[in-house]
This record gives sequence, C-alpha cells and structure tokens, in this order.
Amino acid sequence: MKLPLEGLKVLDLSHALAGPFCSMMLADYGADVIKIEPPGKGDIARAWGTPLPGGETDYFLGLHRNKKGIVLDLKNPEGKETFLRMVEHCDVVLENFRPGTLEKLGIDYETASKRNPGIIYCSISGFGQDGPYRDRPALDLIVQAESGMISATGEAGGSGVRAGVSIADLTAGMNAAFGIMVALRAKDTTGLGQSIDISMLEGQLSMLGVMIGNYFTTGEIPVPMGTAYKALLPYQTFHTKTRDLALAVGSDKLWRDFCPVIGCPEMTDDPRFRTNSDRNKNRAALVEKLQTVFMTRSFEEWESLLVEAGIPIGAINNISQVIEHPQVAARGAIVNMEHPRAGNVRVVGVPIRLSQTPGSVRTPSPSLGEHTETVLSEVLGMTRKDIDALRAAGGLGK
Repeated sequence: MKLPLEGLKVLDLSHALAGPFCSMMLADYGADVIKIEPPGKGDIARAWGTPLPGGETDYFLGLHRNKKGIVLDLKNPEGKETFLRMVEHCDVVLENFRPGTLEKLGIDYETASKRNPGIIYCSISGFGQDGPYRDRPALDLIVQAESGMISATGEAGGSGVRAGVSIADLTAGMNAAFGIMVALRAKDTTGLGQSIDISMLEGQLSMLGVMIGNYFTTGEIPVPMGTAYKALLPYQTFHTKTRDLALAVGSDKLWRDFCPVIGCPEMTDDPRFRTNSDRNKNRAALVEKLQTVFMTRSFEEWESLLVEAGIPIGAINNISQVIEHPQVAARGAIVNMEHPRAGNVRVVGVPIRLSQTPGSVRTPSPSLGEHTETVLSEVLGMTRKDIDALRAAGGLGK
C-alpha cells in the first residue's frame, strides 16, 4: 500500500531543528521532501553534534532521513529562478529564516504564489512574521526564556532551567507539520494555497496554556516545582531505598486505592488529604509523610505492589536505560538504518502509528547536494547540458 503522503512535493529551505523536524515528519509518511542547502557548508546543523565515520554528525543524521538533498544558490539569479520554477511543480515550501530574509531574496510567499497559486508556504520563526520582536534572532533557548517556559521549569526554590530538549523548536516543527496538513485539507475544498505563520513563542504559550489559565484564575505566578505538579497530588518523584520512582495519583478514586497499598489506610479519610484540593492545601505535610513511607522499601518492591494495584508508577530511566527498555524493544521504537558512510546506525523510529499506511525510516540523510542532478531532472526535466549550464552560471554555487 502506498504511503499516505506519496505524491506530495515539499521544497524544504529550512535549517537547524524546527523546520527539519517538520519535514522529517512529512518525509516519514512518503512526502517527497527536497532539502535545499546553500553551496559550501550547507545546513548549519551539519556541524552540530558528534561526527560519525564518514564525517556526518549524529545531529544532522537524526533529522534528515527519507529526504533528497540538493544545493542551490538562492542569491544567484539563475539559482533563484530555478527555485521558482520548482515552486510551480511542488505543493509546499517550508522555511525558517528570519522574517523578511526571503522577501529580500525575492522568493517569499507573495512571489511564490504568483508562480503557483496553490502553493502552501510555511514559515517558522522565533516570534512570528509581525510584532515588535519580529526581527529578533531566536534559537530555542531564547524562546524558552521569553515564553516563560524556563521560569516554570527546575527545582523548587531554585532558578528556572532550560528544558532538557529543544522543546520550542520541536513544538514549532510539530505545529508546522499540522498546519501544512490543515492547509492541504483546505486546498482540497478551495483549490487555493496559503501562507502559514508558525511562531515558536506561541507554540510555547500553547504548552503553558494550563499554567496561564491558572494564573488568570488565581493571580499566582507559576514557579519551578521540580517533578511536582500544582494541579495534582501526589504527582512527583520520591526516593526509595534503591532508586527514585515517579508516582502519579491522578484522581480521588486512585487515592483511595493507593493508601491501603502503601500501608496507610488511615490517610484515605484524613480530612487533610481526602480530596485533591485538600491534598494541595496540605502539600508539605503529605509529601513529607509519603517520602518517609517510600524509604521503607526498594523501588523494585514498590513497583511490584503499585503496578499490581493499578497505581501509575515509573522508573527514572536515563537514555542508556530507555533505549534498552522492554517496552521500547517490543514496539520496535529504535530502528537500524544503513548509512553509506557512517555504516549501520540506530535511530528513533516513527512515533505515529497508522494501521494501514504506517510511516517508516527508508533512506539515510543525504550528503550535501547528493540528489541535485536527479531532482532537477525529475522535477524540471533538465538535461545534463541544462544542469551544466546552471552550474556554470553559478546557480549551484562555485
């Protein structure tokens, strides 16, 4: 069976993380993603991460599977015209340059839509295409800071910290993929394309929506709480004799089931702890009590008791442990990919599982310009003579 996005042609001008994460999601389901890089060093992320045999970095390799790679000098008139000709034959343009950059080059949405009114043109930026912060450069750390994400992340009583992954980039990439799918669905009805404006800042606001709603209700500014969660209790990690455990008692019913399992049936109807609201009002006393109880057994003992009782509990795994996790193994969530220079490498597989048309990891990340001649021939019908002429004119770099 064909992959669901087969036939969808995407011109990917994006670099670093947010845009490439989006285009990888599309490519995993069969979209023909044409990654366009500037001649010379290509995408800045080619230099990020740890080099593998053959020179590729693990960072770049992990983001560009299932894509074709070409070089094109968009500052060169012939290179720019070649790009616009490709727009006429494609469905989506994806970019994450600073707002206004592609307008100066003459390849912005307004220009592209004149060549192809059906084009979906998705732009990802730190702060959006308008507003007073429009022109500010913004990497993930900056947006995590400005959005409030850092202020609410970290240990209680300490300074806020950056989330361990580039969550502002990744959220923006997922929002972009969703926006492209929505715009394509709208095009099915109207026949028209449109521009998509993805702001990393607003992506983080959406992630913080519950916290922001609580602030509007209470006027209390959220602060770091470590692994705890203001809306539920107990919902955090605790020490045991051997290793920490994560506990999530998500309802009052679970609370009534939980207390007898840990040997404290009297806590079920203790007026301080009877409801989630009561427990929140007496958070310090409850956490102190539970921590004392959990230190009486090992993690393994608690895991056996709590899992059997249906209480949500988890281990605090590091990356080495999680990639060998029995559930990860059973689901085949880590897959092997053969790379022509790096050899056999392990990567995270496709997380969204469709029963009839599943996505897959099929081809490795392209070397710089690997598919230039093939793509120009397939998309534009260019001959070797045409490509040589384009190269001589500087359209493919010098």
